[in-house]
This record gives sequence, structure tokens and C-alpha cells, in this order.
Amino acid sequence: MSSQPNNPLHGIKLEQIINDLVKYYGWEHLGHRINIRCFTHDPSIKSSLKFLRRTPWARKKVEDLYLEVLNKRK
Repeated sequence: MSSQPNNPLHGIKLEQIINDLVKYYGWEHLGHRINIRCFTHDPSIKSSLKFLRRTPWARKKVEDLYLEVLNKRK
């Protein structure tokens, strides 16, 4: 396995990303930031993981928002 020093998401699981975003924003505000059904209608970690794992464009939005949050914390 090769090292990825320029990838800030390397080694971070999608579940951890969602948990961190929910902790930071809460489900309601997260649904306003990224308007996808798994965040706005009866949200849960399980349904979000299922949707994001099979929907690359939505996962990209979530990962980009997570990187924004990481940069704000620095």
C-alpha cells in the first residue's frame, strides 16, 4: 500500500466524515448545506452511507464540505 501524503482524506472512513459533519452542523443544517434526501428526510448514518457509497457526485459534495470544516478548524 502506498502512502498518500497529499490526500487529506486518506485513512478517514466515510462514516467518520458523516459523523463529524453531523456533530459540527447537525442534520438540519447539513441538509441545508447539501440538499440531498438522505440528509433532509428522516436522516440516519445508515441511510446516508448507503446513498453516498453508490452516488459519486453526492459523496464528492460531502467530502468537499468535510475538507472545508477541517480547514476552518486549523
